[in-house]
Amino acid sequence: MKRNVYLEDIPLDEAQAAFQAALQAAGWWQPLEAEEIPVAQANGRITARAVWAKISSPHYHASAMDGYALRAQDSEGATETQPLQFTLVENWDTPPTEPRPIRPVNTGHPLPPWANAVVMIEHTQQVELADGRSGIEIRASLPPWQYVRPMGEDMVATELVLPANHKLRPVDLGALAGSGHATVAVYRQPRVAIIPTGSELVSAEKVADNGIQPGQIIEYNSLVLAAQVAEWGGQPTRWPIVPDNFEAIQTAVRHAAQNNDLILLNAGSSAGSEDYTAHVVQSLGQLLVHGVAVRPGHPVILGMVEIGDWRLETDAQSPIPNPSTTLRTSLQSLIPIVGVPGYPVSAALTGEIFVEPLLARWQGQRPFQPQTIQAMLTRKVNSHTGDDDFVRVAVGEVNGRFVTTPISRGAGVITSLVRADGIVRIPRFSEGADAGSEVTVHLYRDARDLAQTILAIGSHDLTLDLIAQFLAERSGTRLASANVGSLGGLVALRRGECHLAGSHLLDPETGIYNQSYVRRYLPNEDVVQVTLVGREQGWLVPSGNPKNIQGWAAAGRDDVQLVNRQRGAGTRVLLDYELGKLGIQPEQVRGYNREEYTHLAVAAAVVSGTADFGLGIQAAARALKLDFVPLVHEQYDLVMTRQMYESDRIRPLLDLLHDEAFKTAVSAMPGYDVSVMGNVVEINGR
Repeated sequence: MKRNVYLEDIPLDEAQAAFQAALQAAGWWQPLEAEEIPVAQANGRITARAVWAKISSPHYHASAMDGYALRAQDSEGATETQPLQFTLVENWDTPPTEPRPIRPVNTGHPLPPWANAVVMIEHTQQVELADGRSGIEIRASLPPWQYVRPMGEDMVATELVLPANHKLRPVDLGALAGSGHATVAVYRQPRVAIIPTGSELVSAEKVADNGIQPGQIIEYNSLVLAAQVAEWGGQPTRWPIVPDNFEAIQTAVRHAAQNNDLILLNAGSSAGSEDYTAHVVQSLGQLLVHGVAVRPGHPVILGMVEIGDWRLETDAQSPIPNPSTTLRTSLQSLIPIVGVPGYPVSAALTGEIFVEPLLARWQGQRPFQPQTIQAMLTRKVNSHTGDDDFVRVAVGEVNGRFVTTPISRGAGVITSLVRADGIVRIPRFSEGADAGSEVTVHLYRDARDLAQTILAIGSHDLTLDLIAQFLAERSGTRLASANVGSLGGLVALRRGECHLAGSHLLDPETGIYNQSYVRRYLPNEDVVQVTLVGREQGWLVPSGNPKNIQGWAAAGRDDVQLVNRQRGAGTRVLLDYELGKLGIQPEQVRGYNREEYTHLAVAAAVVSGTADFGLGIQAAARALKLDFVPLVHEQYDLVMTRQMYESDRIRPLLDLLHDEAFKTAVSAMPGYDVSVMGNVVEINGR
């Protein structure tokens, strides 16, 4: 098989239009056929046609209270001082002969045909009448139909109960049953086959049993895609992993085409020597699009595959058992297929961009439109000129306005979607967005949750993850953080772009952490500096320290490779300070210009063998089973304005710093000192 190349990298709107045109031509751009299902199983499904009431509800005049049924006109003149007495009767169908008849009823019971009102039992008193019979005394007159649910109060027979294309909710099920329906016609759920491909892939179950080897990748895109499909109303089927082999992938697609409405073929959509998706689609039908100008998600494939004669093959030949094909009302000759990129973020966004609108169409719905807000961008976003860029962001409400900060943009960083509050869409040809500009954020969570979010920007520390965990458990408050380094955090705090900044900047002249930098970067603010932890910084080295890296001078050796932190990080400032004391210039340090944004990322570089050592905290070394060479004890502070320090929003976090359970959890991580936790320094502005 020859190496694949992109046929054409086309704009997103053109790709969507080409896909839609092919779907229309093949008869797929319309809702699927209806099926009749029990009402009890219909929650969340979409009505395929309007539902009309078979019976009225209630279908009789019903008592709305426990009490007595009577004729309202018989109660005229009843007062507290001149009560009226009624005769208890058993008559139901025929009008009683007594002058003031009354009959006991319970809530929901039908009224006797001769009655038109109900008096509540607590507004009556039992009496003995002059003739010795039992009676009821009332002390107020009643209007007609008091405490009566008249027939058809809820709905009347032949009345519209629910329209077509309505997503059924729990209350709708009650309305359906109450109007006489035991079943309801809904659109058939789209059947979607998800086929992961790649010889390097292993399942999470196998990794749990046998561990993972270098070169192996845990396959979880199919989990994400299947959950998306289910959330969007489809019926997903995850296929076993198919190796990178043209014939094997082609066979899997052929079998999937037998009993599914849509195929998601994951990975192999790029231009590598083992990327076969485009060739498979081309061999089985029409390759419409190969390459869309979006980031992430660039190598998307859109096509249609022929159903063909292989639909007559037996289900036993398919690795996945599927229902029979008779559910499809007409056997279209083509079904849609999407080649989903292998990078996790690209895969998830491809689902949102191309799959969700199609599944919505098949169920008579409009594509999902997320809630949007306007927010100020905290730092510049550069974007490729020719692509629509989907940037993951964290969002917070600071001083009455929404601010948003970009988080990691790698297409393989699935945790960036986990942590993202939303997406900012940068249109093609715009070249990005400047810091301070207003952008539209398409939210992944309810905007009301943002009012319960503390936004921290600054230096990375593992304790922030523990804070997030404890806050979620104790108060429902969210902590969203962006790692931009200590200096970046102080700048963001000065601009009003966050609630607090994490910082560990050493003043080499005084040996005091953060205070001089706070005065420099926030000269006109009253600031409170709250110590979170003391912690040890040192060299992160492979187990056994095979290159015997010791002391600060090791950075100047020509036989070792460093991985550094980004400019502005407190760890970078510390390294530069110590190297300067030794007279070691940055250009003398191999790897000095390779930058990572977190302690764990530095540790990962050492574990992978791409670096021999890096400066970081002991907890990061322990997390990835590295050795640790201690160098210095430092102080990590949370910096905030006095106004924020005294606010209700930040109170749950400050309370944690005096919580013994939280201190115990932090102490369990190596290299942390909690004896200084909660110490406060006030820095007054000029």
